[in-house]
This record gives sequence, C-alpha cells and structure tokens, in this order.
Amino acid sequence: MKRIHFTAEDLARTRVATTIGLAAETFDSVQLLRNRDSSAAFRRWHVSVRGRLGEQAGPLAALMPDRGPQLDAMSLMGDTASLDEAVDNLMAAPRALMRVELEGIDFRPAHRPWARALMDGDREARLQVATALRICHDLTVAPYWSSVRSHLREVRAGYVSTMADGGVEQLLTTVCAPLVRWRPPVLEVAHARDAEVHLNGRGLVIAPTLFSTRHVEFLYPSLDPDRAPVLAVPTLREASFDTTLWEGADESTAPSLDDLLGRTRAAVLEAAVGGCGTTELARCLNISPATASHHASALRKARLITSRREGKAVLHTVTSLGIALLGRSPYL
Repeated sequence: MKRIHFTAEDLARTRVATTIGLAAETFDSVQLLRNRDSSAAFRRWHVSVRGRLGEQAGPLAALMPDRGPQLDAMSLMGDTASLDEAVDNLMAAPRALMRVELEGIDFRPAHRPWARALMDGDREARLQVATALRICHDLTVAPYWSSVRSHLREVRAGYVSTMADGGVEQLLTTVCAPLVRWRPPVLEVAHARDAEVHLNGRGLVIAPTLFSTRHVEFLYPSLDPDRAPVLAVPTLREASFDTTLWEGADESTAPSLDDLLGRTRAAVLEAAVGGCGTTELARCLNISPATASHHASALRKARLITSRREGKAVLHTVTSLGIALLGRSPYL
C-alpha cells in the first residue's frame, strides 16, 4: 500500500487532469492486450485487436517485464494528447532521465544489451521505441480515441463537479473506492509496493485512465522534485461500462486529419472544442504557448476556429466547419 501524506497546502494545490497522455495509454493498451484475464468490459476491444500486433510491439513489450517495475511512459514522454509531441519528448529526453526510468527494470537477458544502449542515449534504440509506439498506437488506441477521449472528459467533469460541491477532500473520499481510501490527512492507495509519500506542498494531480486497469498508479517525476506527482485512476468498470465505447473502429471510410493538418494541429483543433485559451492549449498538449499560437493562427486562416480576445487572453473556438471535420476524425 502507498500512503500519501497531505498538508493543507497540498490539498489547495490538488487538481484534476483529462488524461495521462497518449503514450502512457498506448503502453497500457499493449500491457492489457498481453493480459488474457482482463475484464469483460474490454472483450470487444480484445477481439478487434488480438493477433494484429506482432514483432512490431517488441520494443514496448521489452519495457514491460512480467514482474517488477515498468517504464513510466508519462514521466518520460509527457501527458500530451499528441503522439508527435510524445515522440519528440522521447527523442529529446535527457540521458539521466532515461537512465532513472530504466535502471530499475528487470530486463530479460536477451533484452539487456539493447536496454543498455537505450540508457546510454543510443538514438537508434530510441527510434525503435518510437516506431513501436506509433505502430501500437495506430492499432490499439487510435481507432477508439474519439470515444476514449470523450469518456475521460466525462470522468474529469465528474471529478470537477465533486470538488465544486464538496471540496478536494470529498473527491479524495469518493475517487476509485475501494482501491483508494481517504483517512485525513493520508490517502491510502492499494498497491503492490509499500511506500510513505510526502507531497511537501506540491499537491497531487488526479488523472483518469482507460487502458490501465490493474490498479491505481502513482507516477512520480523522478528528476523534477518540484512537480506534482500524478495519481492515475482506472475508470472502466463492469458496472459502468459504456457499450458504445468500442463502436466505429471498423469504419474504414472515416477520413483522418493527419494528412490534412498534422497530428499536433489536429489535436489543437480538438482541444479547442468548447473554447480554449492559448495558454490552456499549450498546457493541455504539452507544447509552448508560441507553438500553440502558431497552430491556432493556421487553423483560424483555414476557418476551422475563431479567436477573440477576453482581457489579456485569447479564446479559440471551433467553427462549424471544424466541428464537421472533427466529427469524422479519430481525435474528437
């Protein structure tokens, strides 16, 4: 069990996020595919995906030993909803961070030379992980991302509503019971490894996940002690399973916005549904405000979004043309 100790400052700084990121969800989907004992909620997904991943998934599978620690994809590649951004983060990750994330993994003997090269910053080894990540994402996550993202947003909205009605402690009391139990000022999280965790004023980020179903994960930014850790909470339960979640994956005629806009720009368009400021876009997609502004400008010129100034901020909203495109894309 992990025991997470809160101070009043930690409670004040606790917030909720929409996702742990595409990279982490993709890693979890591959792990779930390897687990034949997964719940009935994923049965339709298993049937659709099983047998389609072969040796291409090898580099990801090597980072997922049957026992012991596994790679924390979110800490390494960010919580971005853009796979391009995640890959960029992987390729640019400091060698020290790569070493910290990998040194505790019990690699199989056949994988150890490759793992050492990866820890030493070998570019070819990183490219192998990036290629496997793209292939696995396209098969296991991308066809369902429209419904998955909507599901995660609904869960986050529920978290926000709970906090608005009863405060952070009400959320801690109700989130993912019985795997999580709030005993002020300690949050007890069922986990295979025991630990006493002191947030020390950083607060906590609570993020819903879909493909991570084994247990609640505590994700700690190893080389950034000032950054708030993340509690990744599984959301798909038998009692609340939405049977429409896996629908639409076989619609091969549905066009993708990748070729038209690029992954990052399509993600910006999707994030602007309902209105979103430039700073919020940047934070949501883990890109710089200047990059977010650049993509927003391009989308505005294409009449896919409109922008208006509200005080010092600029609010971007998707147009009817943008909504029409997103309605057939895998990003919505």
